[in-house]
Amino acid sequence: MADTARVTNKGARRWAGGHPWIYRSDVTERPGSPAGAVMVEDNRNRKLGWALWSPASEISLRMIERDPEVAIDGAWWRTQIERAAARRSGMHANVNAYRLIHGEGDGCPSLICDRYDRWLVVQMMSAGLEAFRNEIVAALLDVTKAEGILARNDVPLRSKEGLERNTELLHGDVPREIVVEEYGVKFIVAPWSGQKTGAFLDQRENRRRVGELARGRALDCFSYHGSFALHLAAKADEVLAVDSSGQALVRAAENAKLNGFENIRYVEADAFDHLRELERTGERFDTIVLDPPAFAKSKTHLAGALRGYKDVNLLGMKLLARGGRLYTASCSFHLTKPLFLEMLQEAAAESGRTIAFREFLGQPLDHPEILSIPETGYLKGALLEAMD
Repeated sequence: MADTARVTNKGARRWAGGHPWIYRSDVTERPGSPAGAVMVEDNRNRKLGWALWSPASEISLRMIERDPEVAIDGAWWRTQIERAAARRSGMHANVNAYRLIHGEGDGCPSLICDRYDRWLVVQMMSAGLEAFRNEIVAALLDVTKAEGILARNDVPLRSKEGLERNTELLHGDVPREIVVEEYGVKFIVAPWSGQKTGAFLDQRENRRRVGELARGRALDCFSYHGSFALHLAAKADEVLAVDSSGQALVRAAENAKLNGFENIRYVEADAFDHLRELERTGERFDTIVLDPPAFAKSKTHLAGALRGYKDVNLLGMKLLARGGRLYTASCSFHLTKPLFLEMLQEAAAESGRTIAFREFLGQPLDHPEILSIPETGYLKGALLEAMD
């Protein structure tokens, strides 16, 4: 018989309500087994299903299967990965870089898998999941026929799980650089050393949307490798790409060259400082993108983050030409959609401009946001227009 975990009524209700996480404080009887899959029961001995068990983690149980009769084995993982791949079946026509598995959003808690052309980059972020590494790798290869799989297991979350942090080749070979394409725009991905798994895939559809609307003078702040700037450059007369990392801008220039764009200018500067300087000198832009890093990495940072978001958006609004468009985003989970919109309202009120809200933009199809699992949704974007 499988080792069993027993949970409180609160923990059982959480799972019944569609959220897979059960915290340590709601586990009344801990399994004696090492990390892996365990049966979960409520305080009346009713079987709730299977969970990934992480003995050292605050999130002790990550529920994965409601049917207690199902075996959690290689075949189970293959089915989950097949289903995730099927949800993305229409994407191949326009892009060759996308998220294949979005953790809890695809019923695979703590597993991230991004596809870059013929290669996969994974992150296994819980001890319970790590116990199935071999089964997951075999299933990924079977479903995708990937030429190589790299594990970017260098994320801090693994330390909280009692796991080693490293970057490790799991199968075949994965190049240091991969050229990928989205809607006709090419850029270089660095799976071994780049941010996240090598690139920011969650803004892909928003880059396309903003690129469609781009015109005149364009400004891309927090440009990193120039992903937004590339889409802007196709229609704008000129693009100013601003980032604090000179090394990142070198890669942005390489990406521009790859696409034959010669209308992008690069400025290595703190985005806040440069925006203030642009305002001081009376500059105006027809298209602006503000895609900052997550200012609020925890609830304790939220107040400061709100000030930062408001300041950068206030500056952006002031720099818009009449009829200009601003795309602004936040990838901070703790900054909720209502707070995000309230912050934009306050910035607009202080800007002295008449700012219209045109579109709310969020996560793409390959980053499913499950309504009962708020943690699967973090990206918020707004398309605004200066009316005066």
